Amino acid sequence: MYIHSSKYLSYDDMKSSIERGEKMLQRKKIAVLGGDARYLELIKSLTSSDDLDILLVGFDQLNPGFSAVKQVSMNELEPTELSAVILPLSGVDEFGNVETVFSNKQITLKVDWINKLPETCTVFTGITTPFLKENVAARNLKFIPLMNRNDIAIYNSIPTAEGAIMLTIKHTNITIQHANVFLLGLGRVGTTCVQKFKALGANVWSVSKNKEDLARADVMGVTPLPLEQLSAHIHAADIVINTIPAKVLTKKEIQLMGSQAVILDLASKPGGTDFSFAKARGVEAIHALGLPGIVAPKTSGEILANAIKEML
Repeated sequence: MYIHSSKYLSYDDMKSSIERGEKMLQRKKIAVLGGDARYLELIKSLTSSDDLDILLVGFDQLNPGFSAVKQVSMNELEPTELSAVILPLSGVDEFGNVETVFSNKQITLKVDWINKLPETCTVFTGITTPFLKENVAARNLKFIPLMNRNDIAIYNSIPTAEGAIMLTIKHTNITIQHANVFLLGLGRVGTTCVQKFKALGANVWSVSKNKEDLARADVMGVTPLPLEQLSAHIHAADIVINTIPAKVLTKKEIQLMGSQAVILDLASKPGGTDFSFAKARGVEAIHALGLPGIVAPKTSGEILANAIKEML
């Protein structure tokens, strides 16, 4: 006589067990190495995905229970098992050092560690740096500088522009309405800044060497100004906002500015301003990097998370 025993699995139970095993095999290990406040929202979003295991390095100052994510040291991280590595938006420096906001410990990306990453691994960063270009891109790993993507950069330009407005209010003693705002560059950040400052009633001058940009500025209802003519008009500026990643605000331009004028340089390092001469001249010049992480880290983190999950 056949006696049913609980040690035997039904067909449905066996199928369910196999499916669970397959899902475990398909799970991807993602290492997040450093990052600022934007990455907190990014981490929360990634942990909501059933097929991702998130490992954090450089977040030891957070509550141990943060998002129930495993925090490890660089030595504990096994590169051969990783499906993706997420680096800070600032990339890494020339020595492979990683920027950390939530840790006092130095994290260094070593070349031999990078060489152990599998060919299928994707490396995310904000911007390309010489170290990453030489040691990651050269290995033919899938290398994605997030800020090179138009969709991310355009969405990211919104908190950047709002941050520029915040700094303008903080560092001037005039209203934005009727202020003469010179905006250098009409790229993704420049275009959003033009729209926001114009909406607040500023007299906006859009400065560019690109004729198409100057035509677009004219269509947008602001004053187009060729870059080569900047020195002839900059004496009228109350606020100068630079988005061009090249030295465009030199001694020549700065010495013609009024002493009450303020420079907000939004360009990536080293910026486009002669900061030393501005200080000597008595013109306040602020290199405002990472504004999205300061002004709207939650929104900025969501933008990054959505893009990374889509690519994974």
